Amino acid sequence: MAMVGGAAVANLYYNQPLLAIIAESFHAPTQQVGLIPMMTQIGYALGLLLFVPLGDIIERRRLIVTMLIATALVLLTAAISPNISWLIVASLLIGMTTIVPQLVVPFAAFLVEPGKRGKAVGTVMSGLFIGIVLARMTSGFVGANFGWRAIYFFASGLMILIAVVSIFVLPKAKPSVTLSYPKLILSLGQIIREQLLLRQVALIGAMSFAANSIFWSTMAFFLKAPPLNYSSKVAGMFGLVGIVGAITAIIAGRMADRKNPRLISMLGVVISSSSFLVFSLARYELWGLILGVMLLDLGVQTTQISNQAQIYSLPAKIHSRLNTVYMVSYFVGGAMGSYCGNYAWSNWQWNGVCGVALFVLVSALSILYFTIFWKKPKQQLLSLRSTR
Repeated sequence: MAMVGGAAVANLYYNQPLLAIIAESFHAPTQQVGLIPMMTQIGYALGLLLFVPLGDIIERRRLIVTMLIATALVLLTAAISPNISWLIVASLLIGMTTIVPQLVVPFAAFLVEPGKRGKAVGTVMSGLFIGIVLARMTSGFVGANFGWRAIYFFASGLMILIAVVSIFVLPKAKPSVTLSYPKLILSLGQIIREQLLLRQVALIGAMSFAANSIFWSTMAFFLKAPPLNYSSKVAGMFGLVGIVGAITAIIAGRMADRKNPRLISMLGVVISSSSFLVFSLARYELWGLILGVMLLDLGVQTTQISNQAQIYSLPAKIHSRLNTVYMVSYFVGGAMGSYCGNYAWSNWQWNGVCGVALFVLVSALSILYFTIFWKKPKQQLLSLRSTR
């Protein structure tokens, strides 16, 4: 499952190191090219809303294989884009179909005992993080040597291969819910109303990923600008530094099983905040950029794992829908982060990027502090433990 999820999630991140090359290829302005990662994340949020709930009513292996094939076809349309508008629309569709990672995560949680769900989620998420790292590194290298279209052709072929492998590797899982599709989608509103914990972690997850997207949607432009003047190959290599996130996922999952996961989430936001201080103060130093990327991935993944461990402590029969609500919020936050990052870069350059990201993360810290330590702390902690 980690392999399947990792290969699929890469499709969301191939474009990040390539934005400067794509801008040159189509002679497009920075703000227009910035729509590519933004539309990818909006598409992903739509796909999560429309398709992931199907994991509660359709046999999951069949759904996973179907979505992998659909993703392969859409990636092919991106590879042959004749203009920037076509690529932006294709990016929206790539996001909508690349929902397999959020099918395999609740699948893994469903297959293990309740006390081991944090570890299971962490293990699968480590595969996703490795996929993200390899996506950024591979696309930067391929883009610099073979052009940006080559990575989309490669990704399309990879999805077909993974679909075939999934047929033989993944177990079958019968759905536990018999709702019709309209009732299934409408039930999301009821779940949101009933689950306070879900609403809280969804907001924190959205803010954490918004800050992450603020950085990665502008990183290629920053590295290519004077005085650094780095190519997309170097931009992709910065993704390799994020391998620390894959290691963090397993550790964070185990910590979430043993400790108060909300405190672990708060720790992740603090670490993410520190990364932007490093980016701001050591912006033109290679060691500063490397350290900042390591801290950012460490913080974002720690927050993500602890958040998901919390929502999977809720009833198993609604896991796919819980994941839908959480991840829709997560990637709406990411899309807003991409937009804000692009706007900040266009108007205030790197100082604006770091400042906006810090504002978002400090706001998330304030919310976490309020829910843990200030607003009836004993009841909050007791309520959290009772859901696990």
